[in-house]
Amino acid sequence: MANLVSNISNLATRTATENKAIRTLINGNAADLSALTTTNKASVVAALNELKATITSVSAAAGATVNDAATSSTTQTYSINKIRDLVNTSISAVTAGAPAALDTLDELAAALGDDANFAATITAALGNRLRVDAAQTLNATQKATGIANLGAVAAADIGDTATDFTSIFNTGLI
Repeated sequence: MANLVSNISNLATRTATENKAIRTLINGNAADLSALTTTNKASVVAALNELKATITSVSAAAGATVNDAATSSTTQTYSINKIRDLVNTSISAVTAGAPAALDTLDELAAALGDDANFAATITAALGNRLRVDAAQTLNATQKATGIANLGAVAAADIGDTATDFTSIFNTGLI
């Protein structure tokens, strides 16, 4: 079994190996920032600030500037914050306040049963409904199913509704 000193030594070796791998990714295995091509090598932050200033200078020299008030320009552009706000506003306009569960096309498709022919499916389903506002021509199977679904009795099961029951009663009295 390893002792405490052995475990700490193993941890230090592992940590150093990971740090070396990270340093290699950052600056090509240089022990310091001397490998940077920036003038300011005092810190990564200083080097990044120098890089930002250079990019700003180059974009300004090319005539491109950031202007969130610009409406139409070939030399000005919106900031990333302005672009993000415009995109979010456009998304809100498209979703028109839809609930979170229905604010993407995928969620809408799922709500419609992922049916590419949803309109045709619904139209066909509505065509198969028993109407209450107009007469329908139904075959025998459709009539039987409609009657069963309504819990009604078929006219054939009732018999002739024009039967004169008084006459039958009177005949029975004789």
